Amino acid sequence: MKKVLLVSAVAVLAATAAHAGTVAPPIMEPHVVVETSTSSSSAGIIVPLLFIAAVAAAIWLL
Repeated sequence: MKKVLLVSAVAVLAATAAHAGTVAPPIMEPHVVVETSTSSSSAGIIVPLLFIAAVAAAIWLL
């Protein structure tokens, strides 16, 4: 009788280790996406500066 209780106790302890965990899905961290973009902030000022230089040159030549 004691052997049956010992075997059943060992079986219960072994079964609880096999069922450890939850039913909830695992929490996955989102992937980090890094976008590299070139800044063209200086390109937006070149065209107006060239226009002002052309107008100034045209006025200076007159």
